[in-house]
Amino acid sequence: MSELREIFRNAIDLNRYSNSVSRRLIRAYNDTVLDAVDQLRGIDELASPVKAARLRAILAQLNDSLRTWSGDSIATMTEELQGLAVLQSEFAAEQLQKALPAGAAATVGTVEISPAFAQAVVTSQPTVAGVVNLSDNFERIARNAVTFQLTVGQEISLPNGEVIRDAFSKMSERQAELFSVAVRNGLLEGESVPSIVRRLKGRLTKAQRGSINTIIAGGGQATSIPNNQIRAIVRTSVNQVAVAADRIIAAENPDATEKYRYTATLDTRTSAICRALDGKVFKHGKGPYPPQHFNCRSRYINIPIGLEKEFEEAREDYGEWLNDQSDAVKRDALGPGRLSMWNGMVRKFGPSDAIRKFVAKDGSELTLDQLRNRGYGTSAS
Repeated sequence: MSELREIFRNAIDLNRYSNSVSRRLIRAYNDTVLDAVDQLRGIDELASPVKAARLRAILAQLNDSLRTWSGDSIATMTEELQGLAVLQSEFAAEQLQKALPAGAAATVGTVEISPAFAQAVVTSQPTVAGVVNLSDNFERIARNAVTFQLTVGQEISLPNGEVIRDAFSKMSERQAELFSVAVRNGLLEGESVPSIVRRLKGRLTKAQRGSINTIIAGGGQATSIPNNQIRAIVRTSVNQVAVAADRIIAAENPDATEKYRYTATLDTRTSAICRALDGKVFKHGKGPYPPQHFNCRSRYINIPIGLEKEFEEAREDYGEWLNDQSDAVKRDALGPGRLSMWNGMVRKFGPSDAIRKFVAKDGSELTLDQLRNRGYGTSAS
């Protein structure tokens, strides 16, 4: 079914977009930490009182720098998610319109995203984790058009109930403290400064060349875990906004769609929650929505009125479908330089499992502008 294939293509593109945003935030974080690590080298030859004072200064500077990184990351996420919300709402409306049966009376209404949308997503305090009551957040501005507003207490939160601002703020504080403990404990136990430096930075260099996967894999004690946390926050937030865009369109068009189908084709097999929900059909507002967990890649698709049976019975295997397409189609779907990786995974795992494993390992990137150029929403036409 072409509608499901478009959702899968969109999900792969959003994974690449998440990589792009994550890599920017991760590189900035690592630059901050590597600066502190490099400064540690200079304390080895200092006398004890001077060494202690110099160490305190390095740790205080790291704390301030990570606080700055947190603020910059929050601003970046606000800007990126705002642009993504606009693109995804246009994409969702377009897909629903295309899927309507021939001769259907309904015309899909468009949505204008409030300029304050992403600010609310990033900074609002949650009252009910993971619950967004969209019907309470619409302000009609014209016929067939609405502005989506998020109010305090009705924002999108991460699966653990935190909002993005708090996640980054807590991370910067926690990592500054862990860095301090790692250095002080090492010195107390007689570990040499060069050994501490190697332990903290791993194989990372200031250049941080390679894909996001390469950067994370090369990190040491001071970067590896926080890098994975940053990527999880970004990936989960991107999926949150994509799903919110789908829900906005559904809420504005009750005459075009009454149900949705949960789709977990691209999620990992280790996600028991999404595996159990895959293919299930729910009435809007009556069932669970993704993301159900951190790093969730599940999506849902609005089912047009009149096509409920077709959508409920459809069993689309995106991996099988993609594997039967031309190399040009595969390159477009998977990204540049990824065809040989895909073919190798298909030979090893088969196309159905290969698509999950490919998305999980893919480190390629797309920016917002590149998403627009791939035809998402009316602004790209």
